[in-house]
Amino acid sequence: MRIFLPLIALAALSGCISFGAEPPPYLMTLSADEEIATGATRTAAMGQAITIERPEVPQSLITNRVPVRTGETTIAYLQNAVWVDTPNELFRALVSEVVAARTGRVVLDPATYATDPGTIVRGELREFGLDARTQEVVIVYDASINMPGGVRTRRFEAREQVFAQDGQSVAMGLNRAANRMAVEISDWITG
Repeated sequence: MRIFLPLIALAALSGCISFGAEPPPYLMTLSADEEIATGATRTAAMGQAITIERPEVPQSLITNRVPVRTGETTIAYLQNAVWVDTPNELFRALVSEVVAARTGRVVLDPATYATDPGTIVRGELREFGLDARTQEVVIVYDASINMPGGVRTRRFEAREQVFAQDGQSVAMGLNRAANRMAVEISDWITG
């Protein structure tokens, strides 16, 4: 009987124990509309590569959840909407791919360059989410380029209307807006 009593207690407790939250029905990501062709090779002389660094983000974006601006000073998170990575890394990867595809230049990942990062693009991803008041996704990115003669900066903003406040609609809207912004960033870098 002593052997069975702990097993009965353990069985009764097993219904009360949870090892984590329910996983979301799917994970969201961004995908570039313009990509480097498979098998394409590129070379860059010293100083000719481009390195796009991971943008800094405010506290509301240091997560893989989607922020929803509900008022001037209030933010919530979209239910069941989870990115596969942090928004700033997804954004960096998309912009890098589009810039490489559009410019034909070598675009380096900041984790892989050794001695010559070339032109460095830094910035802050200030907004990357849904504005419930206007039913739009909003991306705001402040970029800077360090150049031999100084620094060049620009604020980029993209908005896209969404017709539902769910993960799939918001992810598709953010993907469209991010791709438009990546084209603008590409033109700005090379212009």
